[in-house]
Amino acid sequence: MSGTVKKTGHHSGTLKKVLQVIGHYRILLVLSIFLAGLSVVLQLYIPILFGDAIDGILAQGRVDFPYVGNYLSRILILVIVTSLAVWVMNMINNRLTYRVVQDIRAKAIRQIQVLPLSFLDGHSTGDIVGRVIADVDQLSDGLLLGFTQLFSGVITILITLIFMFGKSLEISLMVIVLTPVSFLVAKLIAGRTFQMFRRQTEVRGQQTALIEEMIGNEKVVKAFGYEKRASERFGKINLELEQYSRKAVFFSSLTNPSTRAVNNVIYALVALVGAYQILGNALTVGGLSVLLAYANQYMKPFNDISSVITELQNALACAARVFELIEAEPEKEDSKETLGPVEGQVQIQQVSFSYVPDQHLIENFSLSVKPGTRVAIVGPTGCGKTTFINLLMRFYDVSSGRICVDGQDIREVSRHSLRKNYGMVLQDTWLKKGTVRENIAFGRPDATDEEIIRAAKESHSWEFIRRMPDGLDTVISDNSLSQGQKQLLCITRVMLCLPPMLILDEATSSIDTRTEILIQEAFDKMMKGRTTFIVAHRLSTIRNADRILVMKDGSILEQGTHEELIAKNGFYTKLYHSQFECGSEAAEVK
Repeated sequence: MSGTVKKTGHHSGTLKKVLQVIGHYRILLVLSIFLAGLSVVLQLYIPILFGDAIDGILAQGRVDFPYVGNYLSRILILVIVTSLAVWVMNMINNRLTYRVVQDIRAKAIRQIQVLPLSFLDGHSTGDIVGRVIADVDQLSDGLLLGFTQLFSGVITILITLIFMFGKSLEISLMVIVLTPVSFLVAKLIAGRTFQMFRRQTEVRGQQTALIEEMIGNEKVVKAFGYEKRASERFGKINLELEQYSRKAVFFSSLTNPSTRAVNNVIYALVALVGAYQILGNALTVGGLSVLLAYANQYMKPFNDISSVITELQNALACAARVFELIEAEPEKEDSKETLGPVEGQVQIQQVSFSYVPDQHLIENFSLSVKPGTRVAIVGPTGCGKTTFINLLMRFYDVSSGRICVDGQDIREVSRHSLRKNYGMVLQDTWLKKGTVRENIAFGRPDATDEEIIRAAKESHSWEFIRRMPDGLDTVISDNSLSQGQKQLLCITRVMLCLPPMLILDEATSSIDTRTEILIQEAFDKMMKGRTTFIVAHRLSTIRNADRILVMKDGSILEQGTHEELIAKNGFYTKLYHSQFECGSEAAEVK
């Protein structure tokens, strides 16, 4: 299912996937469990020493001080050793947690790099960012609490039972028989809690996506007076998030007091039965104090674990969303074969394509382009111009038919080897945060400053680059330059690489007319001998194209040179005159 997300099943499946990642750090995990066991055994041995010390106090005025002092000094040593073990265990748990989180986040980022564009187009940027950042942070908090308390809690329960059986078989059996009541209460509440936390994380993702959308397009929001409706949309999602968060917190908050109530009843029964055994000389006062301490120690992990469950439910709900991203089906496996230096012959044979099944966009599209040919693509919005470019670059694969470069099907070569033979300048520009030099040399990191400056001069971007504070070393981001300056830098990138084939999709749409004329001259020089595909809305920029394709509804309606198409007096002529009917240029053509 390309471009879709595989739904994980029950949260136990998500837990299994998290444990698989944790398994890579078995040594740290074993050390953590060992130290947890050591600290628990020492903590549980201390009540025995206290019980023996209490039995050394025979009556008022009859205290065996050497006997009691011996036990108190042993208790002090055990407390110090236990504290050190707990400290080291927490250090290991921190390292284990953050390494696991680092691995999961790295997997998510690597997966994003191999996901098809159809997946990224179908999910908002905010939702994907929320999964990688916020959801993984929630998972980190849950794992840290889980490692810190869960291991210690389980080991405490097991070791406590062993010590309790050594003191009183009847009381120990009674505690074991009543224990499932606490488990049952916790399980009933936990199932509902997970559902609420899962819905909470989903709605939080929607909220993140909306915030990213509104902030990233704040100028458009203000320009069209959309502020109130944006606030209403946010308010609706915020209310939904508040409702699920409140329900999640409510159900999770029931777990701890419910288990505490059950455990308090067990504690009271231990005290009652133990008192009767003292009267029957089956148990000493010191022995009862040990059993009460153990009963409290035995039940305390259940209370702690019930608190951990709340965090784990939230963590697993977030982990499920992250693993949905990690397990999304990647692009089809790339070919090992590479596309070598090309001449630029492009053949498109009976190509059909649709983004959504049953909604055909391009059908039976055929075209043969000789090396060095300039092909312009025009047509109304939505006719398939940009889709055609996406297919050429293999951002999407054709549904049927094939596209060949120099006689080689582009699906039979690696995407990287195909794309490095294209130079692409789009209407939508993108710059990374870095120096001007790094942004220009994006496709040629080994380019020298002389080569970069020469390309900048040819693209007419050197004029504003040299006026920057640090010239090529000036640090810029996607928001620090005007749209026109960003587009000039993107043009400079291509002029630096000079690949054998070019794609210009409204490459000068954000540039002033004077600079556009100068750049057009540079383009003419650059396009000489290179196969070039030009997508243009301003028809005056493609009059010198070797062939103009007029597209409509995903098919080629007309094709020919500018003069040939004007002579046909067809759809292209109407498009052309609609742009220049009030200008002198149209009069000259007539």
